[in-house]
Amino acid sequence: MRIGVACPKCLLMKSANRKSSASKKPANLSIDGELLRAAKKLDINLSQTLEERLAELVKTAQRRQWLEENRPAIDAYNRRVEQRGVFSQGLRRF
Repeated sequence: MRIGVACPKCLLMKSANRKSSASKKPANLSIDGELLRAAKKLDINLSQTLEERLAELVKTAQRRQWLEENRPAIDAYNRRVEQRGVFSQGLRRF
């Protein structure tokens, strides 16, 4: 079995769908005025929306960073599998 994309559980952020128990911190942001008015008119919760999207971006960046840092090991493992097969290759019946 070759490794294509991997990311250990320790790097995964809490799902954006789960409520975080972490304390909230105030942040000052600059947002386009028209966009802000439209969001308020549509009852879009800015804090929740930003937090969910930011969690997605952080998770993606962490995965990318992990892959970059571990690319040599993944490539070495994949070369080994191509050359020697997997440890259970002689035991498989499929």
